Amino acid sequence: MPFDLFMKHIHFIGICGVGMSALAILWKKKGFKVTGSDAGFYPPVSTHLEENGIDFYAGWHPEKMSTPDLVVVGNVAGSVNPEWLYVQEHNIPYVSYPELIAQNLVRKNSIVCAGTWGKTSTTALLAYILKTANFKPAYMFGGLSLSLPYAADDEGGDWSVLEGDEYKTGKDHPEAKFFSYKPTHLLLTGLAWDHFDMYPTEESYYEAFTKLLGGMPTDGLAVVCADDENIKRVLGAAQGKIVTYGVGNSDYQYSDVSLNKNGIQLKISHAGNKYVINSPMLGAYMAENICGAFALAYEIGIPVEKIVKALGEFGGIKRRLEKRGLTKKGATVYDDIAHSPVKAKSVLATLREIYTGKIIAVFEPNTGNRQLSAVSSYDNCFVAADEVIIPRLTKIKIDDHTKDAVMDGVALAKVIAKTHTRTNLIADDEKLVTYLKTAAGPDDAIVFLGSHGFRSMIEKLAE
Repeated sequence: MPFDLFMKHIHFIGICGVGMSALAILWKKKGFKVTGSDAGFYPPVSTHLEENGIDFYAGWHPEKMSTPDLVVVGNVAGSVNPEWLYVQEHNIPYVSYPELIAQNLVRKNSIVCAGTWGKTSTTALLAYILKTANFKPAYMFGGLSLSLPYAADDEGGDWSVLEGDEYKTGKDHPEAKFFSYKPTHLLLTGLAWDHFDMYPTEESYYEAFTKLLGGMPTDGLAVVCADDENIKRVLGAAQGKIVTYGVGNSDYQYSDVSLNKNGIQLKISHAGNKYVINSPMLGAYMAENICGAFALAYEIGIPVEKIVKALGEFGGIKRRLEKRGLTKKGATVYDDIAHSPVKAKSVLATLREIYTGKIIAVFEPNTGNRQLSAVSSYDNCFVAADEVIIPRLTKIKIDDHTKDAVMDGVALAKVIAKTHTRTNLIADDEKLVTYLKTAAGPDDAIVFLGSHGFRSMIEKLAE
């Protein structure tokens, strides 16, 4: 529901999620009393909440909630969550966070960035481009930017830029989040079957994107990566204008990609013109994201010189190949939210282009990629790493019907070891940090891959 002047207090159940925390901070900026709860709190999100004066606590304690005017219910709120039960018993108004976004941030020009990968980076890139071009956008993306002070904001203009997650809207709404945002402009980055807990078959995953394209207005715009074969499986449903980008035959074509430890350079060709982009972001895969953001920004009328300038300034997203520091022996420590094998493969391939020394990957998958149905997706995804380490896996909430299909750390290590023999399980955090301190030196890289906070191991390692 849109907010009115009588609503003063909003409470977030699951506030430490990147999307939830962004919205909590935005509504604090809007003048509301904001509180929140979660099972646990991890940097950088917990630090960002503290810096913005958000009151939050660990665990589920209805007595600490008081009686809020509205509750935003995250996916952590299971059927026996005491705060969720309290909300229902006292008839307190509630929404999921995609509903909060849909009702308050979506504008008549709604840009949605979707796809299995790249959607956070492209959303943040476009938000920054539109902001610097004085489009005054409303925006939200699931990460912390190194160039934007907030991951969600509302500057009051006619444009919105939103990360279109394909995961479920909420416990009562099993459809993908991106349906709530009604895109008039869509950036589709690439597709590969993911979120096995929500999409039990490959067909069901692609059906969601087919429906998304089919629901767009006939005067809408879809900017799609022409290099991705799987996008072709859903493109037939597209409404309106289709614009392509990629390294191949595309409307916007990128080339001459070079990268080093300080960033990436590429050229983008369009309509006979060629533009040189120098970006401080790391990762060969960022060339594709940059080209997609360039294409959409150009298509909506932003002057090319403003696009090029913004792309050269934008520093990237925290936990997207974020350089966290050096070990005492001189190894560089990176942090990335790559919680699926396909995302891990991309990150490791980028590091292999930059580093001639050893690459050690510490990997923890998300819920869907722990299920046995995901086993085949692990084949050859860690070939760019010299060593893979599975840490103690963070406890996750698993529905009763999936308990028997979930891999523990031992099983996961065995699956990866089928195509990568140097795979080990080190379940003790202290032993893992000690090992990494001695195992890597100058021109080596250690990369933590996963959506959880790794229990301060990164901070202990990157002194």
